[in-house]
Amino acid sequence: MAGAVALLTAIVSLLLAAFAWPSVRSSVHDVPIAVAGPAPAVRQFTAVLDRRLPGGFEVTEVADTAAAERLIRDREVYGAIDLGSGTSPQVITASGASIAVAQTLNGIAAALGQTPDSGTAAAARDLVPLPADDPRGAGLAAGALPLVMGGLLAALLLTRLVRGSARRVAGALAFAVTGGLAMTAILQFWLGSLDGSAWANSGAIALALAATSLSILGLASLLGSVGFGLGAAAMMLVGNPLSGAATAPEMLPGRSGTLGQLLPPGAGGQLLRSTAFFDGHGAARPVAVLAAWLTLGAVLCLVGALRARTAAATHGPAAPAAPAAPATT
Repeated sequence: MAGAVALLTAIVSLLLAAFAWPSVRSSVHDVPIAVAGPAPAVRQFTAVLDRRLPGGFEVTEVADTAAAERLIRDREVYGAIDLGSGTSPQVITASGASIAVAQTLNGIAAALGQTPDSGTAAAARDLVPLPADDPRGAGLAAGALPLVMGGLLAALLLTRLVRGSARRVAGALAFAVTGGLAMTAILQFWLGSLDGSAWANSGAIALALAATSLSILGLASLLGSVGFGLGAAAMMLVGNPLSGAATAPEMLPGRSGTLGQLLPPGAGGQLLRSTAFFDGHGAARPVAVLAAWLTLGAVLCLVGALRARTAAATHGPAAPAAPAAPATT
């Protein structure tokens, strides 16, 4: 009993640390934004911005509004400060990329309006807004956990109920397709949390589910229950908290957001934002990450199946049972 209590205490502490630490320690640092306008004004504004939020933003200088909007739509920056559009600065946000960063930039707009020498208040414009039915992006943020749990449960059930690596891989791929369609139907047509092409959104979710389930299946095929535990821990305790789905990867502490984008939960969330709000722009990197995990899982399943077949051939089939002795009188 003492051992069980100690183990449960360690598990709940690890869960709390994994999920609470990224949220509590999140801050604005190295968030890419653009500043548009004449070069002297841009340099002066960048210096003021760095004094107010040291290390908060990674600024790209552009010449005009059109260049800043192009960077936002291509998902190279989260927003922009436009110094050349009129007498007062204009803040351009993209809540479809991150509601948290958009709120931070809106706060900058309010601060600019309170500056004594700013003239009129700075205007704010949302270039890529979230859907009107879900303006806070709650559905998209809440969908991150079911996306991970779906892949994990698929690997668990297929391992327990289906025999043969080929059948398990086929089952994982089939579930990814049906799960992607079902989750898109809920998020887009019922909750109104997604825009864009429903087929593209379904494909993004399906790829994330397939990458998660196949990678865990591959580890389980190669290492047994230990492999399943390692895969589940990597996805649930590392990948999900560091996905940046609720804020942005750049707002997570240190470089943990970069690590999160190299795992299926983070890459899947970024891919879904690209297909839903940015016409697929910025999708290349998350697609490559998910494809790599999917391929790795399939290869591990193949290696595990070949090793099991080799072991069976080495030990040979089980000896048949000896015939029962004839009854004697």
